[in-house]
Amino acid sequence: MIIRSKAPLRLGLAGGGTDVSPFCDKYGGIVLNATIDMYSYCTIEPTDDNKIEFISPDRKEHLCFDSKSKLPIDKGLPLHCGVYNRIVHDFNDNKPLSFKMTSYSDAPAGSGLGTSSTMVVTLLKAYMEWLNLPLGEYDVAKLAYDIERIDLKLAGGKQDQYAATFGGLNYMEFSGNNNVIVNPLRLKKWIKNEIENSLVIYFTGKSRDSGKIIEEQIKSVSSSKSNSLDGMFSLKEQAKKMKEAILTGNFEAIAEALKKGWEAKKQTSAVISNPSIEKTYDFALKHGAKACKISGAGGGGFMMIWCEPTRRYELIEALNSLDVGEAKSVMFVENGMQAWTIY
Repeated sequence: MIIRSKAPLRLGLAGGGTDVSPFCDKYGGIVLNATIDMYSYCTIEPTDDNKIEFISPDRKEHLCFDSKSKLPIDKGLPLHCGVYNRIVHDFNDNKPLSFKMTSYSDAPAGSGLGTSSTMVVTLLKAYMEWLNLPLGEYDVAKLAYDIERIDLKLAGGKQDQYAATFGGLNYMEFSGNNNVIVNPLRLKKWIKNEIENSLVIYFTGKSRDSGKIIEEQIKSVSSSKSNSLDGMFSLKEQAKKMKEAILTGNFEAIAEALKKGWEAKKQTSAVISNPSIEKTYDFALKHGAKACKISGAGGGGFMMIWCEPTRRYELIEALNSLDVGEAKSVMFVENGMQAWTIY
């Protein structure tokens, strides 16, 4: 028996950062995101040798443990160990499991596409398939959040876990007591096609530690720095405007919301942007881009670029000529986490 799972990565279209506590707890957060045709993958092969083997080819990590109820989270691959610990404790009566797990992602860690949270969801879905766990989408997303933010104490927001779990284009609302509402948006086909034809994603060639950036953002908001708070409220406003623009097919308004959202994002912390990002931003504008923003926490990773469709090919060629990162088109996907068994 072989169990496989996958979950999609996401593009943060607007409002990213307002899903991070304490801002969302106090003021309420709004995020608009969409899952794309890039994934995290997991394969579980049950064994009877009383061993646990984790293989992560993209991270070039390979760990092996004797089967036990709790694995150390400081020996490497903390996400894998953290998920295993929760599954065994919460759903397997603390009885250890024996298996080989292979996992990897289409994007590197620190890419700004929600790779870490998506991997957690992918791992959870594989265990759900294997152990026949009756968990709904909200249950899985909340469990993934708890593993990352509480068990592993990794800084971050809430949107990524829900995006990977539910899939699709979603308008998410976050409030106190960890309340989350996921509102799926149904796009007309012509609007979806036009948006996909107007988008380019560009890997800047540099991943970043989102945790450090988010911690800096949390400090700014917690100290009630007026500039940071203003930026957060502006991010929420642009998320609302982006939702309306997308649903009505107002493409100029989409570009404007993207542009203003990036400016607002930079208000929230001094480490969101840097000279290299600004240089790439200006270069893209000169080659057909109308608006750009860094997806995720900022500081590096993937840049999301809105352009005139007739100039998309030119823009991709120009960015790839920089010989720094990689530019490509992207498609939205509707399905969230998935799993299947091969006998």
